[in-house]
Amino acid sequence: MRFLIVEDHPLFREALESALRMVAPAADIVQATSIDGALEQVAANTELDLILLDLSMPGTTGLSGIIRIRKAFPKIPVVIVSGHQDRQIMSGALSLGVSGYILKSSSKQDLAQSIGEVLRGSVCVPPAYRGLVRPQRPSGPAQDLIRRLHDLTPQQLRVLEMLKRGLQNKQIAYELKISETTVKVHVSDILRKLNVLSRTKAIVEMSRIDFATLAGEGIAARRERARPDQQ
Repeated sequence: MRFLIVEDHPLFREALESALRMVAPAADIVQATSIDGALEQVAANTELDLILLDLSMPGTTGLSGIIRIRKAFPKIPVVIVSGHQDRQIMSGALSLGVSGYILKSSSKQDLAQSIGEVLRGSVCVPPAYRGLVRPQRPSGPAQDLIRRLHDLTPQQLRVLEMLKRGLQNKQIAYELKISETTVKVHVSDILRKLNVLSRTKAIVEMSRIDFATLAGEGIAARRERARPDQQ
């Protein structure tokens, strides 16, 4: 079997590898510390059985990372590994087609058990959330934004991530090894597909789908509903 770990923290990469060894001692395990690195690894290892993906990777939101990997390689199962315990986040991730959601606070034995469940064809969520979490896209404007992001090509998603990091066309062209003219074409297509008029508006749209923000909105909404009537 062959697995890919996408995680930027060395200690947790080791913990995930140890859990995978409990499931498949002879497995071939490759690692990446960014979404771009993950896509390169997947392209080079097309026979992957499973991808373990940290939800919060540097330079990307968790949601866009899932979209990029699922769009480029839809047949490879992806399991999210995260410290976020909000049900809205879990449901949003499952709605994007991931095969499981594992908490970073899980023991090595629980990690191995959850990975085994996914390899047997099940969708795993933390035991305390079973029956409470189901695939459910974020509602309202966020739902429409996710739909529009799915229309972007993998290269356009990379350009959009770089715009979010504040890179200019020349810098993007250098990093992607393409011409500035090609970057401009990508930017124009991104603005058209996201239905916005400027790069700044595109970046604002991206910030709306950060799962940490979604979690905060969900918590705030629940608190508001729980407040007694002050009138």
